[in-house]
Amino acid sequence: MKKLFILIVLTLFSQNVFADENLDKKAREINKKIRCVVCQSQSIDDSDSILARDLRVLIKEKLNEGKNEKEITDYLVERYGEFILLKPRFNSKTYFLWLAPLIILLFGLFLIKGIFKKN
Repeated sequence: MKKLFILIVLTLFSQNVFADENLDKKAREINKKIRCVVCQSQSIDDSDSILARDLRVLIKEKLNEGKNEKEITDYLVERYGEFILLKPRFNSKTYFLWLAPLIILLFGLFLIKGIFKKN
């Protein structure tokens, strides 16, 4: 009887541990995509600031509530703005940010073509 009780307790405990591991893994994935507002060049996963720690706790709480990644990032963007995302979304406010490298590259190619055409 004791062996059965121990087996049941271990089974229940191991399932809870695996659930926590999956939750931690999901939280770390989200943390790597969110910018630390204090450090600005680090994700909250890499930062040691108090705000980054608070955001990590907030993300874990939201995951415990059953929120998905999109809902959590939407909440953070609503609260802190697009700057909070390490990889900004492609929308009307960020067109130039995403298209600037292409524009600069094309401008450089036309400039090089013009220089070699004169010779």
